[in-house]
Amino acid sequence: MAELFDAEWVSAARDLDTWPGARESARLRIRRDGARQARKLYSPAALADEHDREVLREMAAHGMQVRITSTPLPQGTVFIDRRTMFLTNPASSASPTHGPRLRTYTMSAEPALVSGAYALFEAAWETAIDLAAFLDADRPRIDAQAREVLYALGSGMTDLTAARELGMSLRTYRRRVAELLVALGADSRFQAGMRAGELGLNRR
Repeated sequence: MAELFDAEWVSAARDLDTWPGARESARLRIRRDGARQARKLYSPAALADEHDREVLREMAAHGMQVRITSTPLPQGTVFIDRRTMFLTNPASSASPTHGPRLRTYTMSAEPALVSGAYALFEAAWETAIDLAAFLDADRPRIDAQAREVLYALGSGMTDLTAARELGMSLRTYRRRVAELLVALGADSRFQAGMRAGELGLNRR
């Protein structure tokens, strides 16, 4: 059992309740042992509740790496030492006869499946934002279309080509660029790109 807790734990989830009692057991463990071998990737939905934000801040303060991704996370995934994988299926609906909603779990130690899923996790991790940066009150909040304009700015495309790629008029594209400059507190497109990079806003 000791070897299991010394293993590397990596997970992706929509919320903090991937496992029964997961959040409280995680808090107890990190208070006792720290969490330097653990990485947690969550969707923004995990930040909707202030108590959950407090739990995540505590995890990060004790050494756990926590990032927030815009990539959809339809189901939770847990990897142990990159050799074993658990998938958490969405909870079934509650019913008067069967009680509260229940999650089901699927385990695999098949190397090809585990390595393939782990590669997808790593791709999502690389484009995700560190928890502290995501919660930073000074971090600009930009919508999906503004983010696409930001990517276009960094691609080197001309305004005309970018507008065409994004399905908007040249005038609308340039207006969205101007709005981005204001949101990022930038005086030029180059400065906007630098600012976006610092904040992790230009990651896909």
